Amino acid sequence: MTPDRPLAPLQLNLNGAEQGLVDAAAFREAMALMGATVCVVTGGRDEARLGRTVTAALSLSAEPPAVLVSLNTESALAQAVRESGRFSFAMLSEGQQAVADAFAGKVEAARRFESGTWDAWPSGEPKLQGAVAAMDCRVLTAVETGTHILLIGGVTRVETNPACSPLIWHGRSYKAPGPLAG
Repeated sequence: MTPDRPLAPLQLNLNGAEQGLVDAAAFREAMALMGATVCVVTGGRDEARLGRTVTAALSLSAEPPAVLVSLNTESALAQAVRESGRFSFAMLSEGQQAVADAFAGKVEAARRFESGTWDAWPSGEPKLQGAVAAMDCRVLTAVETGTHILLIGGVTRVETNPACSPLIWHGRSYKAPGPLAG
């Protein structure tokens, strides 16, 4: 995939599956109970940088190294990633709640990168400093599900801070991981 060829995602039709399923509010309540590392997905360069806080992200494969992230199909970030074929992914650390809040929409889009310390990967994609892990990704494939696009990113660079603890989202609030049972 090259920046001059926009991403053409695969289609995964979930329409018609609604029959017999719980309502969206009950589903959201149940999913609020799932603890997840708070992550930020970013894309773009210079003044055109965009980003969003996500918890819908996971490690997909070690060989090849790949992550999966979910973005709203209609978002400007999803469009930018479709066009560039790249994105950056950061797993936030404790103490980066302001970054999480900014990219969750509590700060206007033009000022979000004022939260946290940002650099750039050699690809030009934004890189968050101080994250538990940060990754520069090239889109390998994408799947549209209706309201969201699942981006599978091949990890081209990674930076880790193993001394940091992840920022966790659970029960609609931030949490710190508890001590490991011995």
